[in-house]
Amino acid sequence: MIAVLLLIFAVLHMPGVDVAAASTALNLYQARTIVTGQREETRGPGLERCLEDVLVKVSGDPPVLADPAIASMKGHAASYVTRFRYRDRMEGIPIHDEQGSRDRPYDLTVDFQANQIDAALRSLGREPWTAPRPRLVVFLGVRLGTATYMLARDGDHGLDQRDSLAAAAWQMGLPVELPTNVDLGVAGLTFETLPLTQLADLDVAAKKFGGDLALAGSLVWDKKSLGWAADWRLINGGRVYHWQIRDVNFDDAFRSGMRGAAQIFSGHGQPR
Repeated sequence: MIAVLLLIFAVLHMPGVDVAAASTALNLYQARTIVTGQREETRGPGLERCLEDVLVKVSGDPPVLADPAIASMKGHAASYVTRFRYRDRMEGIPIHDEQGSRDRPYDLTVDFQANQIDAALRSLGREPWTAPRPRLVVFLGVRLGTATYMLARDGDHGLDQRDSLAAAAWQMGLPVELPTNVDLGVAGLTFETLPLTQLADLDVAAKKFGGDLALAGSLVWDKKSLGWAADWRLINGGRVYHWQIRDVNFDDAFRSGMRGAAQIFSGHGQPR
């Protein structure tokens, strides 16, 4: 039966845009953060955050940030930078007289010197992750109150979550794809059936999408803690990995998924 479903799956599938398009241009030596205004006093901490992000992105190893030597590197983050630029997040919205441009939020995008970042990682006992990065197809079930749905690249559910997933994937340098609602329906994948589906079968489905591997997960809203709980699982090299995060916003939930996957694929072990 699953072979028949996957055959229909492949016939119905059309190449995606949304998440895949947002995360295909990996820009491994580029990072982005939000700052207030364009002043040096806010740019400095922004450069430090971006340096942390790019060290993780290039190495695929989130625990690298626990190294005490990172603090010294952050102290001269600007020396690793080739260029930076701002984008006004309130572009088109008039500036209030009492506010001025100094208080407006900006996206600060920073390009780093590849050879210096590689050297910095080696000084920390790490190596750049140079192997081809697998294209992930994400199968994610979401529960919010009594409503459940599968996150898809089309439809009305999870618009902000799709954007958040794309941002997290780009931040970690992982190309990501989502299935369509039709694909999910044909495969019989729902919030209830996804946890019962073997990862090996999901990997087969992922390849039908033009992906390499499947990342399966659940995202559940906890009204008591007012936060999301995310569980992630994937299989790599015959080993099943499982990790989770609790009481966070969904941006952090997706970052956990992408960071965990990168840590596994880059050979740095089990995510915490």
